[in-house]
Amino acid sequence: MAYLSPLLNVMTGAALKAARGLIRDFGELEHLQVSKKGQSDFVSKADHRAEETILRKLQKARPAYGALLEESGIVSGTDTSNRWLVDPLDGTTNFLHGIPHFAISIALERDGELFAGVVYSPVQDEMYVAEKGGGAFLNGRRIRVSGRRRLDESIFATGIPFKGLENHALFLRQLAAVMEDTAGVRRFGSAALDLAYVAAGRYEGFWENGLSPWGLAAGIVLVREAGGFVTDLEGGQGMLSGDGVLAANTDTHEPLLRMVTAARRAENETTSMA
Repeated sequence: MAYLSPLLNVMTGAALKAARGLIRDFGELEHLQVSKKGQSDFVSKADHRAEETILRKLQKARPAYGALLEESGIVSGTDTSNRWLVDPLDGTTNFLHGIPHFAISIALERDGELFAGVVYSPVQDEMYVAEKGGGAFLNGRRIRVSGRRRLDESIFATGIPFKGLENHALFLRQLAAVMEDTAGVRRFGSAALDLAYVAAGRYEGFWENGLSPWGLAAGIVLVREAGGFVTDLEGGQGMLSGDGVLAANTDTHEPLLRMVTAARRAENETTSMA
């Protein structure tokens, strides 16, 4: 079993405690009181309970740290160097449909840089952890990004925009470009787990347009510490600012980036001529 730093012990402890409630609620879906939070974007009592549990655990261990939370927004802290980024239930729609593919995502941002990340899949009991400079681990075992180089042997993951979101046409262009040259594209509905799977070498890469920082932050740390590359969809570092994300191994990142940026340029040209 790999050594966990005090920081990662705090983060994994918070994830495990919140997971117990999520598993209980997942087994009693018919009793959940569900409300809508925008079109096709659901929020349940399970989200809020998990977030409250995580925040209590984190604040008990690091009371001065601030936080950015999916449900509650910004929580100020006296320590302005450290901030938690928390998605208590990444894959809420899967959860509410009884699909056992969702995760808890907790990251720490230190002095404006992502420093540590934890992604936990309660159903599979898979705990992904990473800390800057310390490598990435799955259930105590060191993980690395895939070593595949050929696109026609590579599988990529993505997220599909649903009703109420923009960029449907852009996504279709991106998908068509990637489908043509690769072994396949998967869509499972949890960006945190998609990034964790890239870190573990299960996918060669992942891209998605315009995600929120709390769902991305921990996975970005995992991919970087597993030897992969993470950029926004223009090759920059605007992932946490809504500029999309593209994560891949060392050999497939550049060709995947070329495909999605070419699709974006083509869509922009079509839009400007309309």
